[in-house]
Amino acid sequence: MDISGILSTHYTEFDIGTPLSKVAGAFENQELDAVVVTDGDKYRGVVSRRQLASSSNQPSSKVGSQVQHAPTVDRTEDGREVARLMIGSDAKTLPVLHGDRLVGVVTADAVLEAVRPFLDAVIVEDAYSAKLVSASPDTTVGKALNTLREARIAHLPVVEGTELVGMVGLYGVIDFTTRGSSKSQGGSSGSFGGSGRASGSHGGFGAREGDSDRMLDLPVRNLMSETVETVRLSAPLDDVVETMFDREISSLVVTDDESDDPVGIITKTDIIEALTWERDDRRAVQVFGLELLEGMNYDDVSALVESVTTKYGDMRVIKASIELHEHKEQSQGVPLILARIRLVTDRGYFTADREGYGATHALRLAANAIERQVLKGKTYGQSKKNPDAEPQEHLYGW
Repeated sequence: MDISGILSTHYTEFDIGTPLSKVAGAFENQELDAVVVTDGDKYRGVVSRRQLASSSNQPSSKVGSQVQHAPTVDRTEDGREVARLMIGSDAKTLPVLHGDRLVGVVTADAVLEAVRPFLDAVIVEDAYSAKLVSASPDTTVGKALNTLREARIAHLPVVEGTELVGMVGLYGVIDFTTRGSSKSQGGSSGSFGGSGRASGSHGGFGAREGDSDRMLDLPVRNLMSETVETVRLSAPLDDVVETMFDREISSLVVTDDESDDPVGIITKTDIIEALTWERDDRRAVQVFGLELLEGMNYDDVSALVESVTTKYGDMRVIKASIELHEHKEQSQGVPLILARIRLVTDRGYFTADREGYGATHALRLAANAIERQVLKGKTYGQSKKNPDAEPQEHLYGW
């Protein structure tokens, strides 16, 4: 399946010099996941809703400071390759170019909608993340926000004991703290935890900071939604996608078939990753930006990944995604490179981002970070099972 039938010519575009405050206003459209950033007629990258919500830039900053590299695709690109690029670049909106001209975008939602009929071949247990990052009802809003940002997630389930009692969203937390700070601008600091300031005083920056601090100290039980969508381990993925679209959500908490206890989470990203599975699994290591590496080829990168996993016992690599992105900053003519490694093994899921001058340097720093995680046993979730080829013929044929 190529993407010619699912690309959209309707997208939001901003020049690289546009203030972030104006870009943030565009995301009031809840259906918008990312905007395209251009410099004149040239495509520069994308800025996603999650990326903007997680940043600490001033509203007067330019959108160019937040541009994320997202690979471009041709309108005849194969859908499975698009899924791989989305996973490798952590971008759910990819620009579509015809020659040098931007002609549209392809989104993760469009891909999922197109392949939904094929997803009945896989169940939640094959694709979900088995480590549930969660909070308790007494967790502070500030700590929850920090967890959301550090784990690079948009939804944080609230669990009391083994009972799922609510959900906290990144955008809800940002909106909550921002609205409270804005209300006190030029006036009183508000009354969270106190009686407010004397009449006639002006809030200014100090008052806004005070209100924001008090909001961050509140427990998440004051903010969480008590309605949480769940799905059982045995549910087929086509039902999961249908629920996500119907409820306009991007994740569901996974519960055990027998006990109904929360055991993990499944997101649109997890399902997109399932689309990248190959029957013959030809290349377990995927590298995006290989041309940036000096003195290393694909085999060298694969060997580096294998060396990390073989040092500390018997660990099998299921999938590894490596992304290299070049920044404009340079030192003595050598560009600053971001290297991102996501490693899925039979003993867990590991991820690390590191920057260095030169792609090889950055990649080795990221590999060292992964190696430390392996040594400490620090995983971000248990492995997803690679489905057997024969029962999954329907999925592989999409």
